[in-house]
Order: sequence, then C-alpha cells, then structure tokens
Amino acid sequence: MKKILLAGLLFTAVQSYAQSTFETLAIGSTIPMGDVNMKSTDGKQVSLNNAKTDNGLIVMFSCNTCPYVIKSQPRTKEVMEYAKAHEIGMVIINSNEAQRGEADSYEAMVKYAKKQGYTVPYVVDEKSKLADAFGASHTPEVFLFDANGKLIYKGAMEDNPGSPADSKEMYLKKAMDNMLAELPVDPNTTKSIGCSIKRS
Repeated sequence: MKKILLAGLLFTAVQSYAQSTFETLAIGSTIPMGDVNMKSTDGKQVSLNNAKTDNGLIVMFSCNTCPYVIKSQPRTKEVMEYAKAHEIGMVIINSNEAQRGEADSYEAMVKYAKKQGYTVPYVVDEKSKLADAFGASHTPEVFLFDANGKLIYKGAMEDNPGSPADSKEMYLKKAMDNMLAELPVDPNTTKSIGCSIKRS
C-alpha cells in the first residue's frame, strides 16, 4: 500500500514539475514562431505573422472537446465578430497533440470549425510547438498582440469561463478596447481557467 501511495505522489510531483517548466510568454514579448506555417481547417497554410493586421493579433489556444471551450463558444463568436469589425487578426490554435488520433484530429477540427461557424483560421499546432513557445497551458487561453507585434494581454477571455452568462469582467474585450484607444491595458495578465493542453 505504501509503495502504491509513494508511486502516486511521485507521479503527481513529476506532472507538477513538467507543467511548471513552461513559462508563459512575458508581457512585451514579440510573437513567437511567427513565420511557422500551420494547416488551417480550410486547407490553407497560415502563419501568425501573416494573420496579424495593422491593428494587432489575437491568438487563442482551444480544442474540440473541453467543456470550458464549449461553454465559451458564444463568447468566442463575439470575439471573432469584434476582431473582424475592428480589423484585428485572429487565429485559433489546437495544440492537443496527444489526441490527434481521437477527438482533436484534423478531420474532427474541420467538422468542429464548421459546426461553430468559425470565421478565422483554426489551425493544427504540430507537436504542440506553438503552445510550448507561448507557454500556454489551458484551453481556452488567449494572447493579444498590438500593432507592433508586442504582447499586451494574456490569460482568460472573461472572469467566469465556467459560467460565461455570469461573467462580469470581459478581460479580452476591455484589452482590445484599450489597445485600439492607445490606452494602457490593465489588467494585462489574468489566470486562464480550462482544460490542460494535451501534449504528447
């Protein structure tokens, strides 16, 4: 019994250490791996630098099955519409490499994007390289870059992703408003809450 308990504690410690080795991209950083092409659900190759517009870029780490992602779909749609109306680039990234043969396969992504009516690129992050570069750990998790490609906000879209209808603080929307008005973004960092990214 003691051996089983010790093994369980060791496994938990290893998991915690592995998660802590990914440091989230620092505010003020430039877009990492911006020239790397990723396959979108429309069959095209997309890079973050190409997706960025003169007004900035939203990078959202997401997936097909996380309950938090599914509950947040109405908010994601609002963000897509707002970004389009204000000419802000946006890319949704699926980094769940460990589930490529399952619910997060490319074929499943194509179906999910169509079902959700995505109007922005939904791309495959092979081997979770972009997630590692960003230090992303959850879905959904967002990163907002300004016109100069500098990170000005990272974290959650809102303060209650488990129950979006009860949210009172729209962090990402406020950050975009301040960015467009050339005002400081405060807060510039919030805690992302959701499902862990399934790295291989």
